[in-house]
Amino acid sequence: MTPRSTALAAACAGGLMLAALSASALAASLVVEPRMVTEWKAVFGQVEARDEVPARARIGGTLATLEVEEGDTVAAGARIAVVSDEKIAFRTAAIEARLRALQSQLANAEAELARAETLVERGVATRQRVDQLATAAEVVRNEISAATAERSVVVQQGEEGAVLAPAAGRILKVPVTRGAVILPGETVAVLGSGGTFLRLSVPERHAVRLEEGADIEIETGGGLSPGRLAKIYPTIENGRVVADVEVPGLDATFINARLLVRLPVGERSALLLPPAAIVTRAGLDFVRLRVGEGEVERTVLTGGAVRHDGETHVEILTGLKPGDELVLP
Repeated sequence: MTPRSTALAAACAGGLMLAALSASALAASLVVEPRMVTEWKAVFGQVEARDEVPARARIGGTLATLEVEEGDTVAAGARIAVVSDEKIAFRTAAIEARLRALQSQLANAEAELARAETLVERGVATRQRVDQLATAAEVVRNEISAATAERSVVVQQGEEGAVLAPAAGRILKVPVTRGAVILPGETVAVLGSGGTFLRLSVPERHAVRLEEGADIEIETGGGLSPGRLAKIYPTIENGRVVADVEVPGLDATFINARLLVRLPVGERSALLLPPAAIVTRAGLDFVRLRVGEGEVERTVLTGGAVRHDGETHVEILTGLKPGDELVLP
């Protein structure tokens, strides 16, 4: 091979290599364009029971037994405590004694009525006397009915000494102790039922941007967990909007535990780059741009990491503008 042909072959090979490098560079370029990213607001939420139901005493008296403590799980209708009132037993005994006396009076009245009817048949007594005795016997019967109904009321009051769980759930509070004197309607225990959720208190300036059904993020020890904004309450209290968040698999070991929640409150435009496109040297961040036929490095100021379309990007605060062509490594 002559020197001229060798040089020509080398030039062709160099041209092919340059074209390949150029094609590779073009394939690894990225045009910087603004993207809409979600603006997040960090607030604290509390783990709360969906329903807090008090189990109340139906009668007053002394708390004879207390069968639950904080943290116990109970079924609906389960007995939580028993309230004892000794006066109920005394009233029951008094009513039963009155009933026995009325039964004796009724037996006597019916016997006199039977004798009077016999005397009327013989013409010795008058019909008026028979009517008087029949009325007296009816009065005693009515008194017996009233006393029986009163006894049923007292017996029912004694049975209502049992404090029952109004719903299935977990015991959150037991504000009384065994042997305490309580009044009718006083709370013996507080149950949490219906599952758990996160309750948020959001500043009212963000209320117009909240939407029911929006996806949110909850920061836990294991990272970010997804959630859904289930309900927004219409009343603003102390400058804050109350909202409920449903979180699958929410840890309900501790009620009123606080978790950091990130709420979507709007959108903004941002320049996002893949982390691999940024090179850090001497504490400065650099990117490589295509300018004409060549490449230059430019210093940029980066912000925090941003999740977009399921991938992590780095936000560029200054140093780039839309339309710049970025050369990826």
